[in-house]
Amino acid sequence: MNVLDIIHGARNSGRTRFAFELLPPLKGDGKESVFRAIDPLMEFDPAYINITCHREGIKQTLRADGTPEWHAVRRRPGTVGISAAIRDRYKVEVVPHLICGGQSRYDIEDALIDLDFLGLNNVLALRGDPSQNEKSFVAHPQGHANALGLVKQIAAMNRGEFVDGEVEQCHHSRFSIGVAGYPETHSEALSPEADIAALKAKVDAGAEYVVTQLCYDTNIFFDYVRRCREAGIMVPIIPGIKPLATVKHLELLPRTFGCHLPEELVKEVRAHADNPQAVRRIGTEWAIHQSRALKAAGIPVLHYYPMGKADNIIQIAKELF
Repeated sequence: MNVLDIIHGARNSGRTRFAFELLPPLKGDGKESVFRAIDPLMEFDPAYINITCHREGIKQTLRADGTPEWHAVRRRPGTVGISAAIRDRYKVEVVPHLICGGQSRYDIEDALIDLDFLGLNNVLALRGDPSQNEKSFVAHPQGHANALGLVKQIAAMNRGEFVDGEVEQCHHSRFSIGVAGYPETHSEALSPEADIAALKAKVDAGAEYVVTQLCYDTNIFFDYVRRCREAGIMVPIIPGIKPLATVKHLELLPRTFGCHLPEELVKEVRAHADNPQAVRRIGTEWAIHQSRALKAAGIPVLHYYPMGKADNIIQIAKELF
């Protein structure tokens, strides 16, 4: 089943579903570490599991004829293998992330062919962040500069069009394409209006739903949905939620993700700055409060970012799902 059908099914049933994101283990670690992270969350019947994709940079080598060749540097297993292992073990839908960074259009096509062959028909199309050795995002010389190009490539493959042209009488893929949205505006966008316009371009190119960057003010999320609808973006918009967990997050989260932290939350965390367990509890309770408001508004799926230990996500799921 594709994610769009899952979202519509949840909406039609009136039941808000639970979804979460998984960070692949470091290179050399086994799949059992992945299963240990997922096992405690399966009792809450997740709608699907997102599998992130990370890179550290691009390495250039020379072919035998002296022409340059670029390779993505990777310290974590690929999302294709992890996604297949998770789907086969848990019989749950998986959504591997595809990113532009460090990949040519041919690399992306290879990944899509593998996913389609394995029956993994959901993808989240992202530009990706700059690597550790880049001040700003640098596209692969034969790749895409942004997620719009990636969405167009996936949609083209659904029509039987490949990098080298159309393949007659081919098996057409049926990828359900998700993309990212930014309730508080992407850090590189010229304006909120330009950011919404960029999202609409992705939807017009074939994106079927949106998953937002984490947001701690539910009113900001609702206003974002309103602005999207006014711009003609009518696909489902799924909120991203990450429980604040440490005092350091007060500075790290706004700096890294460009998100606003409500003053009430900041004051409460600072008042318990010397008690790490209390801070984690405060962050979890805030996420529960957000989730209840989103459920009450009829949001069909809530997307959680564990980003490490999942005990707070488990507590939220126990309360709400």
